[in-house]
Amino acid sequence: MATITAPAADPWFQDRFAARIGGAQFGKGNEIYKFELIKRAKRKAMADHPERRMLDFGIGENDEMAPAAVREAMHREIDRPENRGYADNGIAAYKEAAAAFMAREFGVVLDPVSEVNHCIGSKTALSMIPAAFIDPGDVTLMTVPGYPVAGTATRWFGGTVHRLPLLPENAFFPDLDGIPADILARAKLLVLCYPNSPTGRAATRDFYSRVVEFAHRHRIVVVQDAAHIMLSYDAEPLSFLSIDGAKEVGVEVHSMSKGFHMIGWRLGWVCGHERLVRAFADVKDNCDSGQFMAIQKAAVTALADPAIPQAVRAKYRRRLEKLVAVLRQVGFDCRMPGGTYFLYTKSPVGAGERSFATAQDASQFLIHELSVSTVPWDDCGAHLRFSVTYEAADEAAEDELMAETRARLAAARLRF
Repeated sequence: MATITAPAADPWFQDRFAARIGGAQFGKGNEIYKFELIKRAKRKAMADHPERRMLDFGIGENDEMAPAAVREAMHREIDRPENRGYADNGIAAYKEAAAAFMAREFGVVLDPVSEVNHCIGSKTALSMIPAAFIDPGDVTLMTVPGYPVAGTATRWFGGTVHRLPLLPENAFFPDLDGIPADILARAKLLVLCYPNSPTGRAATRDFYSRVVEFAHRHRIVVVQDAAHIMLSYDAEPLSFLSIDGAKEVGVEVHSMSKGFHMIGWRLGWVCGHERLVRAFADVKDNCDSGQFMAIQKAAVTALADPAIPQAVRAKYRRRLEKLVAVLRQVGFDCRMPGGTYFLYTKSPVGAGERSFATAQDASQFLIHELSVSTVPWDDCGAHLRFSVTYEAADEAAEDELMAETRARLAAARLRF
């Protein structure tokens, strides 16, 4: 006789969850986040084909440790008793180093006391900034595809998100002129990310100038996510704040992760108009007590050495050039991105006799059948994102991985 298991009763607090995370339905949904789908598919592919190496182009984080000089600085600072306490809104040495970096790299002059504030990584900054601006009914303008954190926070504070599609026909820039008047009347924030993740588009001075004019005209605060700024290939890295009038309309959020191999150290800074930076700092002061001072002091070493981001940029440029060449040989219509370590390209529509309705379908096929992992984006047409942050000890290992990638993709007979 079969035993029937009764469904587990909800805990007493099930109806206590906030509506912003699902209310009484929290924890009951069965929708699977795409990155979880990728993880599950990778685990199954590795279990089904232990003899076949997973070629992982889905990882979105640097594959190297921080430079030796930075780690050595951390070793020194971690044992100093003066670093044991709360950092609150950041130590002066880090703010000064960030200001010096902005002046050296972009010609942007900032007051380190009032126009720079550290953050525990750019993710936390993007999640906190809406708290300083968004009331119920307000709108945040956000590009899509993109990093969703500021949009999530906007909705949590009762606001709404207006999506600005990044399309190839617009060179992956948002159509600011096409935003409806009723949306503009309620919009308070415009969140950008250039070089853009995931499309790889780098900003131009003309585009940023148009953003400044747009922000002034519609009284909208600009938040420019510059996490990938040092990974710029079209031209020298370009700061939004280097544009005339930009500091009067917004802030730029920087990260120590992508351009300095400091993934996991969780450190960045927000800079721009003094009053906007202060608003962020006030929110932050009520959310955290600052990053460990030893980490901030190690980052001072990183910021003072221009050779570090130059080496990081050269490495990922080289890898992207190799990947573009390989993918073009097997039918992808792709080209070198203007920035980031991502390659965003149209997804295949099939392989052999098999067809794919979405990039998600294509991604799952590549993982299960070829052990090639990518990230699908279906927000603006079916696209795949390849990351060149795979692990390879040297250029010979990179070339071997590229050869294997070409062989597997060619054998799949992809259709576009």
